[in-house]
Amino acid sequence: MKRSGVADLPLHGGRVPAWLATRMTTLGTAIAESIIAHYGRNAFLSRLSDPFWFQSYGAVMGMDWHSSGITTSVMGALKRGLNARAGEFGLYVCGGRGRHSRNTPAELQRVADATGLDGTALVRASRLTARIDNNAIDDGFQIYLHAFVLSADGEWAVVQQGMNERTRLARRYHWHSPAVRDFVADPHTAIVGAPQGTIRNLVDHRAASAQDALLAIARQDPARTIADVRRLEMPSHHDVRLEDVNARRLGAVLALAQERELRDFASFLLLEQLGPRTLQSFALIAEVVHGAPARFEDPARFAFAHGGKDGHPFPVPLRVYDDSLGVLRRALAASRVGHSEKLDGMKRLDALTRAVEAGRDPFADVDRTIAHERAISRSLGGRTVFDDVPRRGAGRNDREPTRQVGKRGGQLVLFPRS
Repeated sequence: MKRSGVADLPLHGGRVPAWLATRMTTLGTAIAESIIAHYGRNAFLSRLSDPFWFQSYGAVMGMDWHSSGITTSVMGALKRGLNARAGEFGLYVCGGRGRHSRNTPAELQRVADATGLDGTALVRASRLTARIDNNAIDDGFQIYLHAFVLSADGEWAVVQQGMNERTRLARRYHWHSPAVRDFVADPHTAIVGAPQGTIRNLVDHRAASAQDALLAIARQDPARTIADVRRLEMPSHHDVRLEDVNARRLGAVLALAQERELRDFASFLLLEQLGPRTLQSFALIAEVVHGAPARFEDPARFAFAHGGKDGHPFPVPLRVYDDSLGVLRRALAASRVGHSEKLDGMKRLDALTRAVEAGRDPFADVDRTIAHERAISRSLGGRTVFDDVPRRGAGRNDREPTRQVGKRGGQLVLFPRS
């Protein structure tokens, strides 16, 4: 089996507030439903196994665009949303973080009993992916999150994350079952990350003889695997910068939302009368559903749909978020009763955005766009986790109305709330 990708992420503390967690569950499930409706449930598993797409998926849902918390929050949202409709979608999310990861075998067995799948083989796959990344690969990361996403026909994806206390980094590992070959002979596409000394790899094919003598392999110095890999290494800075974003692709989305002629045509494709800000978000959602893999190499761009709970690149615009959800829900509801025009409109919107990108040479001024979004944040119901912190001496419902707290350049700063 080939591991399908790796992502290195800065460790972040904090929590996902309820006002965002519920919306993430709804939007994440709706996006999954859209992908399943167009491409099938196994295509959704394939996307989950791509670290770039996964990061973009979390960013478009309003999570911090580059932090380790995106893994826990996205998988938690999917477990709540997909499992509630497992009979409809044929997808099951097992495991999770900490103690929830230890429940994975029992959860897989229950799914197997209900679907007729081979529970023993599924439990073995779950344990082996975790043990390979935690024990057989000595890269300094200890697994603390293990999520196993299974389809009713037996295809699966694994998303798991480990922590390196010394470097304060998290590493996310992605697996996908269609490439099954051999767990103990080159199961990984590669092992890639910031250089941290020699990595001992007990499942490299060149260590076959050493697999029968684990004590001997500990004294050897096996070479690192050097195959191609889709690896994402997120920067340590917290804010969104020009180098994090493909300005041409973002420029096409902004042009689509801001130019009246394009906006009217896009609304016609979607059969919805959308304002420019909702259209901006929905164009990015449509790309998450329909975009080709190569278009997810700059996950920060998708944070321009619904911002981030930490205020980067701007506060989460709750009114826009709810408008986007409304459009997607109406499209899905119509599709379920045989009227697929609105859902198909998402695909046409994605094609229109790429046509604008190719034909108009648009480039976004990233800093100016962020400043504009912050300036209109209040009018859009902008909110961050810092708004949930009461002022000293204030009552439970008396929140700080004038300032937000954020990190810039590694320092704690205050900036006016728009």
